[in-house]
Amino acid sequence: MPIQKILICDDSQTDLMNLRNSLADANCLFITASNGDEAVKKAKSEQPDVIFLDIVMPGMDGYAACRTLRDDPETKHIPVIFVSSKSQKADRVWAQMQGAKDLIAKPYNAKEIADKLANL
Repeated sequence: MPIQKILICDDSQTDLMNLRNSLADANCLFITASNGDEAVKKAKSEQPDVIFLDIVMPGMDGYAACRTLRDDPETKHIPVIFVSSKSQKADRVWAQMQGAKDLIAKPYNAKEIADKLANL
């Protein structure tokens, strides 16, 4: 299935822009959110093909957002990839337990992002 719509969620405008720039070659529609609650709402209304989600955010963090997406019949099919400074082995295991497909550690390079997208 070709990726046509990507939701990017990060509370840092700089990180949102960097991730969007890393995905520029994907020629997709980008939707952005700045917290977990907004990401869940946009995922339900926009039905993106993939979600790139930060973990550490105010309000609903990425883990809670991922669990909410995983447990909702309307969004459980959407793959979630965490993009976070939390990159220890325990963070990766916990991310998968929350329903994420993968975790990309910050700082990342554009090739890492493209490779994860290609492997969905």
